[in-house]
Amino acid sequence: MIIMINGAFGVGKTTIANELQKKIANTMIFDPEEVGFMLRNIVPEEIKRLEANTGDFQDLRLWKELTVEVAARMVNTYNTNLVIPMTIRKPEYLRYIQNGFKKIDKETYHFCLTASEGTIYKRLRNRGETEGNWCFQQTEKCLTAFKSFDFGEYIDTDGVSISTIVAAIKRATLA
Repeated sequence: MIIMINGAFGVGKTTIANELQKKIANTMIFDPEEVGFMLRNIVPEEIKRLEANTGDFQDLRLWKELTVEVAARMVNTYNTNLVIPMTIRKPEYLRYIQNGFKKIDKETYHFCLTASEGTIYKRLRNRGETEGNWCFQQTEKCLTAFKSFDFGEYIDTDGVSISTIVAAIKRATLA
């Protein structure tokens, strides 16, 4: 089983992923941001300027491909479920990755966590993010994308306990 937890930075993806890992046997967390960090460090600047002039490593062609490939290797090598926290706001990237994950495991689920802009900003500040940094800059873009396109099953995290969110995801995936 693969559980994708999508949403803006600060919405609670990692917190929910960590709790799901504790509650679902034989589960590992795979964060595709780690793939992006690796690519950001090894891809030459001239290629980054051509493919990802936005500064977003998700725009590097290899990011989507390697995200799916690493997930496949993890599932096949360790025979494990994956919980994948990720911020994807571009529908075409989501489709590519989700379709790739479904080839790995037909039991692939996608949840998009949401919250108000004010709640997200508060959470970002509480975790030590600097006002105006990359995470803050992406909030409005994410919220707009999540309203404009179908990002699957939405879960509002405003005023909702972690245990309630985890229980809802478990019900939807383990039914």
